[in-house]
Amino acid sequence: MELNLAPKFAQKIFEGEGGTYYRWSSAEYELLKEAKVGGGRLVLQPRGFALPHYADSNRIGYVLQGSCGVVGMVSPNASQEVVLRLKKGDIIPVPSGAVSWWYNDGDSELIIVFLGETSKAYVPGEFTYFLLTGTQGILGGFSTEFNSRAYDINNEEAKKLAKSQSGLLLIKLPEGHKMPHPCKNSPDKLVFNIDAALPDIHVQNAGLLTALTAKKFPFLGEVGLSATLVKLDANAMSSPVYAADSSVQVIYVAKGSGRIQVVGINGERALDRKVKAGHLFVVPRFFVAAAIADGEGMEYFSMITTTQPVFGEFTGKTSVWGALSPQVLQASLNVGPEFEQLFRAKIKKSTILVPPQN
Repeated sequence: MELNLAPKFAQKIFEGEGGTYYRWSSAEYELLKEAKVGGGRLVLQPRGFALPHYADSNRIGYVLQGSCGVVGMVSPNASQEVVLRLKKGDIIPVPSGAVSWWYNDGDSELIIVFLGETSKAYVPGEFTYFLLTGTQGILGGFSTEFNSRAYDINNEEAKKLAKSQSGLLLIKLPEGHKMPHPCKNSPDKLVFNIDAALPDIHVQNAGLLTALTAKKFPFLGEVGLSATLVKLDANAMSSPVYAADSSVQVIYVAKGSGRIQVVGINGERALDRKVKAGHLFVVPRFFVAAAIADGEGMEYFSMITTTQPVFGEFTGKTSVWGALSPQVLQASLNVGPEFEQLFRAKIKKSTILVPPQN
């Protein structure tokens, strides 16, 4: 079974005065389709506005850049929108079917990467968006008669309702246009800043790992996903791990560069590539992945297709090697007691994040 795990950059699918949207195409990266996951990246220019829309997939948004982002969200059957302030490091889950809009009221680009699962998507491996307004909006799809009767307005008003917005997807609002202020009561429940969170693992000269699950951030339960942020120091390593619960990982390289190896079925090395900022790759179910950063270090953000992931580790206190009995380890490796004891001692001292070699 051959799987092409080669990392890919996103493709530009829309560019306007308000910003640009990129996506990873399942036609170009078929593993997205097979794993039922997807990704996209939104770049909003100052005063850029993403028109209200909903999607057919559960997603997690991770703010890569910007400090003055604003998002409005309306859940199905909700009586009013929730407006939230976004800044670098924020994670915001976006459930399928929830209407959202995005705005940049800062003076520099706002960049957000979206990763999610596409098990119920129209196009496996991709997000499909349904716009409420604009040239491809739902309003314009209905006839004047249907809009006038649905909203109890006359025909002229119905035409104005459906046709006044001539923009598509991303527009630039005029200077001085006032947008809603963020709500004061709900940010902590709907947005979580993973950059500012206390890391789960921190190893000197190696880096840090922060895991975000529904237990720590309950709103993740609404999308059935979880996330991990790894920041590797120069030449440090993230040692081999695998998802033991059959979940899939989608990994986006946010900063720096390094080398990734993934080992899969029959012990074959399915991936051995250099990756850099902007690359996305998929770690299939039960495959084992490890990374070594280059001299500038490397940061990567991963989405996992479960709310409470379980990882199998090959190093550290919970290493599977360390858990095996001496007799089984000797037989499995075909080594004597002396080497087995040496290996076991090394495993006990090891960590998931490994500093560079002296």
